Amino acid sequence: MKILNIFKKKKLPLFDPYVIAEAGVNHECNMKNALQLIKEAKKGGAHAIKFQTYKADELASKYSPSYWDLKKEKTKNQNQLFKKYDKFNESDYKRLKKYCDKIKIEFLSTPFDFNSAKFLSKLVKCFKISSSDITNKPFIKYLCKFKKPIILSTGASNLNEIKRAVNWIEEENVKVAILHCILNYPTKDINANLNMITSLNKNFPKNIIGYSDHTLPKDMITLFTSTLLGAKIIEKHFTLNKRLKGNDHYHSMDRRDLSKFTTNLNRLRKIIGNSKKKIISTELISKKNARRSIVINKDLKKGEKIKLSDLSYKRPGTGLPPFEFKKVLNKKLRKNIYKDQLLTFKYF
Repeated sequence: MKILNIFKKKKLPLFDPYVIAEAGVNHECNMKNALQLIKEAKKGGAHAIKFQTYKADELASKYSPSYWDLKKEKTKNQNQLFKKYDKFNESDYKRLKKYCDKIKIEFLSTPFDFNSAKFLSKLVKCFKISSSDITNKPFIKYLCKFKKPIILSTGASNLNEIKRAVNWIEEENVKVAILHCILNYPTKDINANLNMITSLNKNFPKNIIGYSDHTLPKDMITLFTSTLLGAKIIEKHFTLNKRLKGNDHYHSMDRRDLSKFTTNLNRLRKIIGNSKKKIISTELISKKNARRSIVINKDLKKGEKIKLSDLSYKRPGTGLPPFEFKKVLNKKLRKNIYKDQLLTFKYF
């Protein structure tokens, strides 16, 4: 599945989400790690891998406080944290894009400033807008100038803010997909509020709706549930090692988690199957032998007439079905019939 197909299809297949491994800056500006993240995401079954592109001084002032779990990431200032991971430049992202193309996984990266957006526009087929920029009209409008589809995260926003941002995008004749998101790092399961996916589908019936997840990976049940609730895009942070300290590692999935999700997702699709109610081939023997037929509950002789009290309804279902019992009442037998025999019209 290619990213642009998401925006072309009015009705995507059920329970077949586009899976984005959100590597962010979990490479920690190490090219070897970044390339390995791409490789692992591909092996795990993701359709795309997404990075984050920014310069700390363009993203956060030196007075910006933290909003993450300080027990996991001890840096208390956003600018200080982001400066640790803003060393990649345009040539680095071109290299990542080239490797993605080589192993056939979609390259994506979220820009957080105008310069990053400008050079990424040559590398990505779709822009991702962070929840943090949902009110950033100048930046949103700038991204729209490139006429690429946009995926919009909606963490820490209300319905009116989402509608306003979607309107900014759509009035530029740019397609937009909307991701439910809770802006906590990590998000407790009890706060995931996955039913908001249902609300977004209701309020934005013409848009593709998805889910960006920040819960701890564990059994990946939030991703499965979001799929069942109609998420057509699944995005989750991705790392080589969940035990690494700091940044996003602690609430990211690794390749094992990703493989678990994509493998079980394939199983889920098979379990859910076809929505059209019909008899499937494996049920035919059960239909034949587990249904009931009209049987005689005592021996009867030729010439006798069938009474209601002569009838019982037993398996198998290869004779007359019980709902046709009235058709045999008061019929005269043309030959003897014995208890438990299936009644058919040949006896009359």
